[in-house]
Amino acid sequence: MKKIGLLLTLALISTWGGYAQEEQAPITLSGALQTDMLFPEEDKAIGTGTYQDRFLSNTYLDLNLNSKYVTAGARLELLQKPLPGFESDFAGAGLPYLFVAGRYKWAELTVGDIYDQFGSGFILRFYEERSLGVSNSLRGGRLVLTPYKGIRFKALGGKQRVYFNYNLQNKLGFDYSSGAVWGADLELGINEWIPKMQENNWYLTLGGSFVSKYQPAEASPNNYILNLPQNVAATDVRARLQKDNWNFLVEYAYKFNDPSQDNGYIYRPGQALMLSAVYSKRGMSAILQIKRSENMSYRSDRDREGAAAFINHMPAFSMTHTYALPALYPYATQIADGEWAFQGEFAYNFKRKTPMGGKYGTTLKLNATYIHSLKKEYIDGFGDKELLEGTEGYKSPFFGFGDETYYTDVNLTLDKKITKQWSLTAMYMYQLYNQKVVEGHGINGDIVHSHILVADVKYAPTRNVSMRAELQYLHTKQAEGQWVYGLYELSLFRSLMLYVSDMYNIDATKTHYYSGGVSYNWRSHRLQVAYGRTRAGYNCSGGVCRYVPASRGVTLSYNVIF
Repeated sequence: MKKIGLLLTLALISTWGGYAQEEQAPITLSGALQTDMLFPEEDKAIGTGTYQDRFLSNTYLDLNLNSKYVTAGARLELLQKPLPGFESDFAGAGLPYLFVAGRYKWAELTVGDIYDQFGSGFILRFYEERSLGVSNSLRGGRLVLTPYKGIRFKALGGKQRVYFNYNLQNKLGFDYSSGAVWGADLELGINEWIPKMQENNWYLTLGGSFVSKYQPAEASPNNYILNLPQNVAATDVRARLQKDNWNFLVEYAYKFNDPSQDNGYIYRPGQALMLSAVYSKRGMSAILQIKRSENMSYRSDRDREGAAAFINHMPAFSMTHTYALPALYPYATQIADGEWAFQGEFAYNFKRKTPMGGKYGTTLKLNATYIHSLKKEYIDGFGDKELLEGTEGYKSPFFGFGDETYYTDVNLTLDKKITKQWSLTAMYMYQLYNQKVVEGHGINGDIVHSHILVADVKYAPTRNVSMRAELQYLHTKQAEGQWVYGLYELSLFRSLMLYVSDMYNIDATKTHYYSGGVSYNWRSHRLQVAYGRTRAGYNCSGGVCRYVPASRGVTLSYNVIF
C-alpha cells in the first residue's frame, strides 16, 4: 500500500510539474484556520457540574494547493477535547480529509476524500456542517465527465468517514472489505440540444442517480438471527423545468429494503417524493413545496445511531430562523418514521413613494410550514419495534395522513427603512412544536403552542458607526413557559463590534442566559471573545439537529483565511 501511494504521489507531481511548465500556470497556496474554544465554569443554576477539563476546543486547519490542471488539499482536525454537545466518538485528531484532483478538457478525476451531492440529496449527500459535527465525506475516487454540451456524468465510490475511523488497520480508509458506498449520477440539459427551446427561454434538465452500499452481515452481531442484506441500493429520478419567471422541480427516490437501528430492523422499502414550484420577478416571489418521505434513513453502518454515517440527507421543509426565540424549538426531519411536509412563502416589495412603500419602500414576507405524520397500519397492530423486527413493519397508503401533527410555523415579517439612518424588522410567528416526537419527551403536554413577537431596530448615524437592538417575546403555556430576549450591538469602523444579550425564562426556571462579547475583524482575520451562559437545547441546520447541553464560561474564536 505504501508503494502504491508513493508511486501515485510521484506520478501526480510529475504530471503537475509538466502541465505547470507547459502552460506556465501559477501554483497558489490557500487555506483557512478555525478554532473555537471554551473555558467552562461550574454553574448549578443551569445544571452544569464541575468540568474535568478546563479547556475545550474544536480546531480545523485547511490547506489547498491549486494550479490549472491539478488541485490538492488536506484538513487537520484537533478535537481531543471537543466542545459540549459533540458525541463522545467525535473526540480525536488526525487528517480525515485529503485529496488530489486532476482536470483535463472534459474529464476530472479525484482521489481521496470527496464531498458531493446527487440531486436534492435524497439518496446521496456527502457534506460538512461543523456546527453540528457532521462530516460524512467519502474516501475513494470520483470521475466527472462532460464529453458534450448538456451531458454531465459522475461516478464515485469509497469508504465513508465515521469520525476518525481511518487508520492503518483499514489501509487509511482504502480497505473496502468492511463496507463501501458507490454510485453514479447523470444529468442531461435537454435545452442545450434544441435551439428552439433556448430562443423561447425554455430550460429542461433531467437527472437520474443510482447508489449502493455494502456492509457485511456479520457486522451486526446483535442481529445474527436476521438475514440482513449486504448490499442495499437506492435510485433517484428528477426533472427541472424553467420558463421565464417560473421554475418547477419534481423528484422521486426509492430505497430498497434496508433493516437498520433507525427503523427497528424492518424490511420495508423507503421512498420520497418532492414537488416544488417557484415564481419570481422583480419585487415579488412565491414558493410552494410538497414532500412525502417514508423510511428514508440510509446509512453506511446499519447499527449506527446519532448524526454519523448518513449517506443521504432529507432536507427540512421548515424555515431556518436566525432570531433566538423563533429558533428555540427547531424542527428535526423525521427521516426514518417519515412525514408529509408542506411549505409556502410569498414575498412582496412595495415600491417607493406608494402608500405602503413610503419614501424608501417596504418588504412583506409570509412563510408557512405544515408537517404531519403518515398513516400506518402496523403488522402487529400497535407498532412495537421489537415485535416488528424482521417483518415488513407496516403498510402505508401513499396519500394517507396519520393522527399527529409534527410541526406548524406561520410567520409574517415586515422590513421597513424609515429614514436614511433608521430601519425596522418586525415579525409575528405562530408555532406548533411536537416536543414528544422531536425530542422524545413532553413538558406540560406533548405539543408546544407558541406566539412569538420580534422587533429588530437598526440605527446608523454615520458610515463608521451603527447600532442594532432586538426585543423578542415568546408566549406559551407548555414546556418552560414564557421567554423574553434582548440584544444590543454596537459596530465601530466596520471592524469592531460589541454586544450584550440576555434570554430570560419568566415562568418555570426564572433563569437568565446572559452573554456579552467583542469581535474584531482585520483583513482576513476575525477574533471574538465572549462570556456568558448557553441554554440546553437543540442546534439545527437543514433538519439535522445536535443536542447542546447547558454551559457557562469564556468562549474564544479565531478565524483566518489565507
